[in-house]
Amino acid sequence: MRVLMVSWEYPPVVIGGLGRHVHALARELAAAGHEVVVLSRHPAGTDAETHPTCDERTPDGVRVLRVAEDPAHLEFARDMVAWTLAMGHAMVRAALTRLGDWRPDVVHAHDWLVAHPAIALADVLDAPLVATVHATEAGRFNGWLSSPVSRQVHSTEWWLAHRADTVITCSTAMRTEVAELFDLDPTPIAVLHNGIEPRGWRVPRTRVRAARERFAPDGAPLLLYFGRLEYEKGCQDLVAALPRIRRTHPGTRLLVAGTGTAADLLIDAARTHRVRRSVAFLGHLPDPDLAALLCAVDAVVLPSRYEPFGIVALEAAAAGAPLVASAAGGLGDIVVDGVSGASFPPGDVASLARAVGAVLDDPAAAARRARTARARLGAEFDWARIAAATAAVYAAAPHGGPRDLARPKIPTGNVFGR
Repeated sequence: MRVLMVSWEYPPVVIGGLGRHVHALARELAAAGHEVVVLSRHPAGTDAETHPTCDERTPDGVRVLRVAEDPAHLEFARDMVAWTLAMGHAMVRAALTRLGDWRPDVVHAHDWLVAHPAIALADVLDAPLVATVHATEAGRFNGWLSSPVSRQVHSTEWWLAHRADTVITCSTAMRTEVAELFDLDPTPIAVLHNGIEPRGWRVPRTRVRAARERFAPDGAPLLLYFGRLEYEKGCQDLVAALPRIRRTHPGTRLLVAGTGTAADLLIDAARTHRVRRSVAFLGHLPDPDLAALLCAVDAVVLPSRYEPFGIVALEAAAAGAPLVASAAGGLGDIVVDGVSGASFPPGDVASLARAVGAVLDDPAAAARRARTARARLGAEFDWARIAAATAAVYAAAPHGGPRDLARPKIPTGNVFGR
């Protein structure tokens, strides 16, 4: 099949898990013989002089049409909706002027930020539209759409979900969320997990020992959180639980790897809970250094309050790290309490502390669960299998064609409490 993927991030532009998802899926589809074109962008803040639009074929067989930013002085953080519309306009122009006679059999949109160009191109190029909803605005804000920007984003998500001929989510929890938020029948929504490449997380023992010696030379318990530092990721709950953990397991240290808007909040939380000296904020780590830490720590703790899927849980499992995770969203598909890890209710600091304590109390049982988590990767989270399932969704997608939709009514109050 000829596949046109539209995504606001694609390596080297990677903001979160979406960029890695699109990259792996495009590569595996190309390896399976499909003709894949990815329509994406250059880094924010560049322009057509420093980063002109380019059309290249990557070593893995994917054609990438990377679009330059237009001259308008727009910033994502300050002008998010206007910036997104401008990006979409540039994508449409680039596709229509650079693709020539090439026509896709399917257009695949990844999240609301590319709703406008994906819908426009599906209409103009007369192709079915498949949309993967990776997360929702309401989910990120616990059901509240209090600001004008949140309501604008929510209504764009609704538009994409209703215009799409087929909707994909990355977990069963997200399928339920999307169906409820956008008034969709959940039955035809496809659930296709994110994947992982286990080989990338194998680390020489010398590097593991060096990481352990650096952060826990006295042999004290070592915990790791890694991922984006955002409020919905719940790292503040892990910091709040650390004093309880240290009372039963003296000397426990927490490593926090990642960057994000909640970094200062977490530092303040560590001071408030009087554990600042027991928390090391490492910032962004190169993959080899992160892999060494994953293999060196006593547990990886993922305390998300909202998590559509949780690629970080797969990466921890691939490294063989014992997992402690909240039951938020897609993490529940990955971390089965007592089987592939230890689980706790999102936002429950006391339960979080108990789950971590149980892992530290019985490392042998934690190691058995870690082996079970790793064994599941090849059967359930292999990218080649996921790409084949995605191609089957493409082939079965109906072709509804262009249609105009009215604006959705946005409920007041909490949208999950209707």
